Amino acid sequence: MRRVGLAAILAAVGLAIVYLLGAGHSTSRSATTMHSPTAAAQASADALGASPGGEPQAAAAPHTAVMPASQASAPRNVMSGAAAGTPASAPSSGSSTCTRPRYTTSDSTWWDLSPYFVANDMWNVTGYRVAETLHACSYSNWYVVATMDNSKGDGAVKTYPNSHRDFDSNPEISSFSSITSTFAETSPDRGIYEDAYDIWLNGIATPGSTEVMIWNDNHGQTPAGSLQATVTIDGRPYAVWKTGNYIAFVASTNFTSGTANLLDFFQWLMTKGWIPDNTTLGQVDYGAELVSTNGAPATFTFSDFSVNAS
Repeated sequence: MRRVGLAAILAAVGLAIVYLLGAGHSTSRSATTMHSPTAAAQASADALGASPGGEPQAAAAPHTAVMPASQASAPRNVMSGAAAGTPASAPSSGSSTCTRPRYTTSDSTWWDLSPYFVANDMWNVTGYRVAETLHACSYSNWYVVATMDNSKGDGAVKTYPNSHRDFDSNPEISSFSSITSTFAETSPDRGIYEDAYDIWLNGIATPGSTEVMIWNDNHGQTPAGSLQATVTIDGRPYAVWKTGNYIAFVASTNFTSGTANLLDFFQWLMTKGWIPDNTTLGQVDYGAELVSTNGAPATFTFSDFSVNAS
């Protein structure tokens, strides 16, 4: 989940929301939770604004949802490792596409490339043995090396490293004729995780907001809630899980790249009556929710990401 955001951090949103997952996304998950870009906060929701010509505008100051105070630390927007424009060395286990990272971090910080952000969202690492380092060449070309296990047997998601597009002025989805996103990932095929979109509608982890996930590559995870429907979008069948304001589209067959016609997903949700016709778009994230790498370092590579709306 956020989730996730960033440039000049607004005063922390008063709402404190957290979900601790059981087996994958278990029923203990809150439907209004934001993955935090610090241990406390998952990125902003600058929402996509439409100019008079209908084109997206750049994000303004981000909005930040925070975790409970007991888990919170002051949000930071830090470019650690290399300075902007100065390549850092990539480890030998790194990506074949991002060979000279411009941004590296081993904690919950993020790279501000407004309106895009790359976030090492280590939102639920307290009490677990987790090491995770993110290396980024751009918002569409980055990778993360993570080490964690499921020794507690609770199936809890620990981190959600991601790239996301923040939007401004909370435009209504109905005002767009097209909302698409491209993605490409390469994952290690071991451990417990899923590669997925995490999208916030009608606010960012606020009362009444809706979290929509699209799982394209699932390894041992189960969404929260229960199976409510099946649907074919972009020529691919999905099982649709739901509980409260949390909805997950889980691809019947794993795939690792493509173009997602997000507007089609949103319009289907409207026809089901699960979101209102005046629903607004807040944030589109893409990354990997990580539960376990079987206690050994594993590399997750992301070689494409974009969000386009008109």
